[in-house]
Amino acid sequence: MGENMSKRLKLASGSESAMEERSFPNPFPDWDPGLLLSPAAGEDEPEPAELFDATGKISDGFQRKVQSKIKDLLQQMEEGLKTADPHDSSTYTGWTGIALLYLQLHRVTRESEHLQRALDYVKRTLRSLSGRRVSFLCGDAGPLAVGAVVHHLLKNQAESHECLTKLLSLQRSLLSPDSDIPDELLYGRAGYLYALLYVNKEIGPDAVDETTIATVVTAILESGKNMSKEEKKSERCPLLYEWHKKQYIGAAHGLAGIYYMLMQPSAKVSQEVLSELLRPSVDYLRHKRFRSGNYPSSLSNESDRLVHWCHGAPGVLHTLLMAHKVFRDEKYLRDAVDCGELIWQKGLLRKGYGICHGTAGNGYAFLSLYQLTHDKKYLYRACKFAEWCLDYGKHGCRIPDRPYSLFEGMAGAVHYLSDVLQPEGSRFPAFEL
Repeated sequence: MGENMSKRLKLASGSESAMEERSFPNPFPDWDPGLLLSPAAGEDEPEPAELFDATGKISDGFQRKVQSKIKDLLQQMEEGLKTADPHDSSTYTGWTGIALLYLQLHRVTRESEHLQRALDYVKRTLRSLSGRRVSFLCGDAGPLAVGAVVHHLLKNQAESHECLTKLLSLQRSLLSPDSDIPDELLYGRAGYLYALLYVNKEIGPDAVDETTIATVVTAILESGKNMSKEEKKSERCPLLYEWHKKQYIGAAHGLAGIYYMLMQPSAKVSQEVLSELLRPSVDYLRHKRFRSGNYPSSLSNESDRLVHWCHGAPGVLHTLLMAHKVFRDEKYLRDAVDCGELIWQKGLLRKGYGICHGTAGNGYAFLSLYQLTHDKKYLYRACKFAEWCLDYGKHGCRIPDRPYSLFEGMAGAVHYLSDVLQPEGSRFPAFEL
């Protein structure tokens, strides 16, 4: 065996064991279309059939199980939040994330009490804005955008307008020539762009004018072109970005999250820019894929370990699906399907049940695949990841720093469970529109 081949095999087996350490072996049988059929008289009902009724919809029994668990987890969450950081207003780990969860529960159930709870948390967040960061997930744009939406739904138009005005005023720091604001989703311009698009989706297309959105989009594009020139990659990857001196790939800090936001139809990026800048950049990203179907955390990292929404295939999958919608090319869907296979094998994470780097976040990959393909296999897999979350706390997972928060903890798992109940309308919070 040649030395290079030996080295490659060692790398492959090493990365596989690293992934194994980070995930539980998937105990569920995979989807079999035959299992939808009713069993013959006298036979035991096949195990997966309980998820679906005869029409192929999620069964009433499974829905009741999920609804019961949501109630149980909400009680635990509310109790746990009594000791949470009173000053953390962020969507990622703080009170805005909890407000967003209650907005989601209101969207799914139409129960007015959920909207009232969202308002309670919004009021808390608006009292402790940071004044420093601008993104939806970790900055003031999150509390202000969610505040605008909650007040709009409650017909408090003056308060909604005030939140919108403050949200729009944040763009000054973001567009300043000497700004050190990054471009990524968690802390940067792409996160601010999401806030603008979110408000327009929830309130109406004129809540934020097109010129404002175009200005933010242009800033992100110019930043990406400049870095690509500096790195001499203009032809291979016309839009290149870094965060903390690293060129990350994943959804939270990297290329996947930025490209995903720029390809959103409501960002109204021109066809020319999509074809000449975004498409070759997404293709560059595709070619960084490991043989496992996973993606590195950064361009300089050759370690195949992380299968998270924030770093790895679960986040890149959403970008590939968006590229498929925009460019109508089957190769993006094929790659996304490959991501889905890896997530099914390695996506039940020891890190916990959250959505940033947990099982619920990985489950959203299946919901997005289901929405695009209408293939029941993905709905089945999403339900199985939900079933895993129904045993919340029983697997010996690591307890996150903010155990009740939206992106690290229990609130995120509840958000996912509620989306499994209405899969056609599911949306990964603070990311999918």
